[in-house]
Amino acid sequence: MGPAPRRRQMSRPRVAEMIANEIRHRILDGQLVDGDMLPKVDDLAYDFRVSKPSVREAMRILETEGLISARRGGAGGAEVHMPTAATAAHTLGMILQSTHATLADLATALLALEPTCAAKTAEREDRCEAVVPHLRHLHRELEERRGDPAGFSMVARQFHQAIVSGCGNSALALVAGALESLWSQHESTWLEFRDAELDDDEVAVKVLKAHVRIIEAIESGDAVDARRLVAQHLAESQTYVLSESANQHITVATPYLGPF
Repeated sequence: MGPAPRRRQMSRPRVAEMIANEIRHRILDGQLVDGDMLPKVDDLAYDFRVSKPSVREAMRILETEGLISARRGGAGGAEVHMPTAATAAHTLGMILQSTHATLADLATALLALEPTCAAKTAEREDRCEAVVPHLRHLHRELEERRGDPAGFSMVARQFHQAIVSGCGNSALALVAGALESLWSQHESTWLEFRDAELDDDEVAVKVLKAHVRIIEAIESGDAVDARRLVAQHLAESQTYVLSESANQHITVATPYLGPF
């Protein structure tokens, strides 16, 4: 008999990918939750029976994906982050930036998706318990923010995000939510440099009236009207930003790893 075949030794990158795959599975499967701390590199190397460089490479993979953030210094370790629409928005934003997509492109995509989310939200059997109370709460807060353009805009976006996240379809909510997050980032920037002659109170009154009609349509279960009202309101709201920045290219900043 000839000599036994030599066992093929896995390369460090391949080992690192396997470690990253296992930890990623634990995060996405809920075994590790947002805010948990991973064991230190020494402990992970012992648990996986691999070298410390392989573990460090796995940590770099997961950090690049936004699933962990490494802590430097004496404490060490890495904090777990569940993926959110905000992290998805960052990745989507980088792709859109690389293709030189404009705010007009983003607005068109959002206008195609958010009304669908509103219709789906209106079709939910549990909408009056799961969605409508939150929308009414945000509407009351929005009324209190009249006279505060930045605060008013922030709560108005939360209202739209609540419609998206309440649609009952996780895939639709994720994609539309990522677009909402991107739009909010650029709208906030626009607010800092917008036309000072814009009548904020007149805009606020229009927004509040539109939101009341949208809430009523969702509460009554009228999916057709909810879709129409959100499309109309969204188009009107986008006009202010697009009138000055329609051809501006989408850009992304440092990703936010906290809750969406």
